Amino acid sequence: MSLLVIAALVVVALGRIHAEQVPQAVLDGERQIATDTAELERIAIDAEATSIGRTAAAYTPTTPSTPATTLKGLTSGRRAVLGSALLDPLTGEPLAADGRPVSLTGVDVVAMMSGHAAIRPRLMPSGNGCCLLYFAKIMLPAQSADAAADRIGSSSPTERRRLLVISENLPGLTAYGDGRTAELLGAAGGVLVTTARGTVAPTAADRGLPAAATHAAYAQRHRSDASGRMLGATTGGRRTVAGWAQVASATGPGYTDDLGLLVLTSRTVPARTASVDYSGFGLTAAAALAGITLLLGLVLWFCVQRPLLGLRLSARRLVRGATGSGADTWVELVRPVHVSGFGEPARIGRALESLRQQLAGASGPQGPSVRHRPGCRALALVAVVLLGGWALPMIFLLNRVDPATSAPASVVADQQARTEIAADRVRQYLDQSYTGLREVAGSLSGRSPAAQTELLLRVLADHKQYRSLYVLSRSGGITLRVGARPLRSMIHLPDGSGICTVNTSGRIPAIAAYVPVPGIDGGAPTAGAVLLGELDVNTLNSALSRPRLGRVWLTGAGDRVLASTVGYRAYQALPEPGLTRLVRAARGAPGTAGTATSAVHASFAGLSVDAAAPLPRSGPTVSLPWHVVTAEGTAARRLPAVQAEHRTALAGILGITAGVVCLGWLHALVIRPLRTVALRCERLAEGDRRTVLYPVNHDEVGSLTRSLELIRQALVEGGRAGGSSPTATPSPSRSRPENAPQR
Repeated sequence: MSLLVIAALVVVALGRIHAEQVPQAVLDGERQIATDTAELERIAIDAEATSIGRTAAAYTPTTPSTPATTLKGLTSGRRAVLGSALLDPLTGEPLAADGRPVSLTGVDVVAMMSGHAAIRPRLMPSGNGCCLLYFAKIMLPAQSADAAADRIGSSSPTERRRLLVISENLPGLTAYGDGRTAELLGAAGGVLVTTARGTVAPTAADRGLPAAATHAAYAQRHRSDASGRMLGATTGGRRTVAGWAQVASATGPGYTDDLGLLVLTSRTVPARTASVDYSGFGLTAAAALAGITLLLGLVLWFCVQRPLLGLRLSARRLVRGATGSGADTWVELVRPVHVSGFGEPARIGRALESLRQQLAGASGPQGPSVRHRPGCRALALVAVVLLGGWALPMIFLLNRVDPATSAPASVVADQQARTEIAADRVRQYLDQSYTGLREVAGSLSGRSPAAQTELLLRVLADHKQYRSLYVLSRSGGITLRVGARPLRSMIHLPDGSGICTVNTSGRIPAIAAYVPVPGIDGGAPTAGAVLLGELDVNTLNSALSRPRLGRVWLTGAGDRVLASTVGYRAYQALPEPGLTRLVRAARGAPGTAGTATSAVHASFAGLSVDAAAPLPRSGPTVSLPWHVVTAEGTAARRLPAVQAEHRTALAGILGITAGVVCLGWLHALVIRPLRTVALRCERLAEGDRRTVLYPVNHDEVGSLTRSLELIRQALVEGGRAGGSSPTATPSPSRSRPENAPQR
């Protein structure tokens, strides 16, 4: 019955595989690319808002200071500022302004300053587009403002609050993957930023995608991480696929949650025209399994079950003839035992016939016993071979996917694009770590050692990516440290600033950002001290992780692993040679960053779509020969050919497993007890009267064993009586009663 159920499952599982015009894996990939791109936008906006807030909190005005000099001191280090203003929190009037005029339409400055939480950025029209307004609260000494205002709107008579407003363009949007368009949409569905990579030919039929994405996002407005996928028009055998995602935090309240920004990515892919149907194969495989099941059932019925039922009846008849009384009991011993089947049932039948003759009066064993012939175990072995002949091709041969064609080119391209995004995210993570260190490095000069320690402790609490902050003197000694003990400190000071690996071996890679700090050497003025921020490798590992990207590694010099989303050992080689070859193919000529590459590889774990992308060389990562490598198994993608392969193999595994379990159960409960009964029955027929036969099973075999024990007892009683027959009736060769039937 279980094999028939598996046959039905084969029909259902394979019959439900259908090939759409655009594979589901392509749609899922576009959705993930839109989500990853939106995540980069969110991180960029959050980082800028956080940086402005930290700059405002750490600002120390010079004496004397005016609103104009304060505003200049707060914005002088920022290159992307379009306009800025310093506002009075009581009236909302600008005290100082610089650059383009800052539009504050609809902004309630008084309400903003009344709260204690950080102020979220606002999206404002600017010319033909939009800009972002960043806000930060500033506490200034009272002597830097007029004396009359010192006593109004401040928490302390020696402080005065101000509101800093900075206007900047929207973060740059990048389109990842050739032929892809990326758009940043506003809350009303308008396109704010558009970028494309490679040759893109937009069609008029796809102009409604932004409106459709905005409508879909509005339907999921209660979700902060809403995303989706869409299909566009078909033109010339190609169809547009699109993905959208909100620029919002998925882990909790964030700076971008109220902006209503949406990322829309799209590109054209080949549209499938040929249909793929596996229902015919499923019906054929199920019919073959059902035929094997029926054949095995008939063989077991005619060779084991039916003969066993006949033997049980024959044994009961012999018991009645051996233990009964009356003139008719001898008739039960006259009729010979029918020997049918082969193997153990045939052996038991021959032994019962010998016992019948002995009960009827014959002396000694009658006829030789033949034991060395194929038995029921041979039937079980044949059944295993038949099931294996069906299951093994299903597991290893049928519906196999060629590695070269296992994944469509568009799926491979999506993996490469997502790997580029992952590399950009790592670059963003390292850049933020470096920027945070650079901001604090300039504030260390001129402070006492206690003030320096307090500042570094505050930075360590704000920047979760650091595990340790320390100042390295020109001689290589640590003069100031907060946080955990460094994994390994540098002996020689590095030149300039950037990101580096402090160690080259060990269990944990030590990666640090470093910035020169002139004037710091144990509190004494000097030149050449360096502030290092050792990065927590766990936060770097989490920066690599993205849904449905598979296994991700970050490799450094020599293609050695620095971080990964799976278990790894620092500075070990990549787990598969194909991944190492991809990294080398992505490596460019000396002095260049290289280009991303991808391929489909076969390994012991199965087929996987792999890609490698170099880290963008800009800012602190300009000299890093690092790469991001990803590997996603095709089993995780909804591809018809891959689904058919795995469901076919699963059906074979279930078939062989169910067959082995059923035959094992048959061997344990029927064949092995039957062999034991056959052996004991033959020994009893050969004259063994001492071995007591205990019934163990409560089935036909147990019933047969109980009958044999009664026959043994009858033979023993007959032997004690000194007669050749245990019964009181005459043997068939003697005179019969008058009413005895004639043969």
